[in-house]
Formats: sequence, structure tokens, C-alpha cells
Amino acid sequence: MIFETHAHYEDEAFDIDREELLDRLPKEGIEYVVNVSSGIETVDKITQLMDKYSYIYGAIGIHPGSSMDLDEERFHWLREKAKHPKNLAIGEIGLDYYWDTPDRKTQKNWFVRQMEMAKELELPLVIHSRDAANDTFGMMKEAKAEAMGAIIHCFGYGVEQAKQYLNMGFYLGIGGVITFTNGRKLKEVVEYAPLEQLVLETDCPYLAPVPHRGKRNNSLYLTYIAKEIARIKNMDYETVVKVTSDNAKRFYRL
Repeated sequence: MIFETHAHYEDEAFDIDREELLDRLPKEGIEYVVNVSSGIETVDKITQLMDKYSYIYGAIGIHPGSSMDLDEERFHWLREKAKHPKNLAIGEIGLDYYWDTPDRKTQKNWFVRQMEMAKELELPLVIHSRDAANDTFGMMKEAKAEAMGAIIHCFGYGVEQAKQYLNMGFYLGIGGVITFTNGRKLKEVVEYAPLEQLVLETDCPYLAPVPHRGKRNNSLYLTYIAKEIARIKNMDYETVVKVTSDNAKRFYRL
């Protein structure tokens, strides 16, 4: 059974068939799904999914691109929501310099605050980092994030950055990009990284793997990602599925 560590099933892309699709997942080899929040408006939707489906858990946090929506009142509200018994992590939080909105000071402020919240609640981190490798790593090191644990979601940096995160004991989230012909950098990372520090994710509805690239993604496509990891690392598909699932269960304490 496959463990989906990062999905967004609250997204409007699933409005037409959400229930039908989610009902299929356990029947077709998906054991657990962690549905990850991004903006304020996603938190209650994710809570509803956790309450409805036994195999869906959550990660609650505010994406750097939505961090300008946070203030002290909303941050208190977020902390209370994160106490939900099926919330397994704080995420996705971090830095995004690709869009550079909001300003970096705002992103950094709420990144630090949410890491502090994770420490208080004794929860691990799901990290979003885009074009911000050095600042992300530096801030996590300063926050002593290795004591909390983290998945670097949708890992998009090279081997040198991967070494830094792996040496701190973090996991790398591997998704559909591993199947792209222009995904050479990620293939090199997967070849280098120990399987014991990799987890599978889709980030659905985004980043569908080949042969579904450009279409709506979903957790059933994790098989393509696992097969590509197995090819790169020259090992059995079943081994990749088992080890990455064990990794995710260890990380999320399931």
C-alpha cells in the first residue's frame, strides 16, 4: 500500500468528482493520504475531509505565498485548528522567492512563527521552499528544526542542497517531476539520497507525472513516481513502495 504524503483534495479542481475519486483510493492501493493546507480558506475544508475519511489526515499551516493573510488573531485561530487529533504536521510553510509575494520579510516572519508553533505542539514540519534554498536551510537550522523533523516538499534543488537537508535527518518529498525528461536534477538527487529518507507525494492536482503530464494529478498516479525511483535506484518497485511508506509512517507518527 502506498502512502501519499502531500495532496490538496480540497482544491476546486476536484469539485466535480471528489467523493467518487476519494472512495477509490483505498480500493486501489492508497493506504493513507495527508491533505496539506495552503491558504486560510483551505483549513476548514481539510478538517472536513479528515472528519469524513478514515484514511485522510492533515497538515495545517499557511503557505508562504499566502502568509500576508496572517495576523495575530488568525494565527491564534490556526494554532487551535492545528490541535485537531488527525492533524499530523504544520505545513506547508516556508519561503517562496520565485513569486516573491508577499515581501520576504513577511514570509520569514510567519515561517519562524509557524516553526515555533510546531515546536509548541510537538509536530513535524512540511516545508515549501522555492528559489530560497539558503534562507530556508539557515532559518530551519536556527530554529533547530532537526528536533521536530521535516519533509522538504516537492524537492527542487540539487545534490549539494539535498546533502544539507539529508544530513539534518530530513526527508525529501518526491513527486511527478521525477518522471519529466527535464527532471535531470531531481533524478540525480534521488540517485544520491538514501531511500530511507525519501517519501512519495503528488501535490495533486498539480505536477502530474508522465504519461499524464499537464492533466489533473491524483494519488493513483503515485505508482509512476515509485516506478521511476525504482528504475533510478535499480531496485524492486515493491521495495520502493514499502520503504517510502514506512518512512512516511515514521515521520507522521502513524
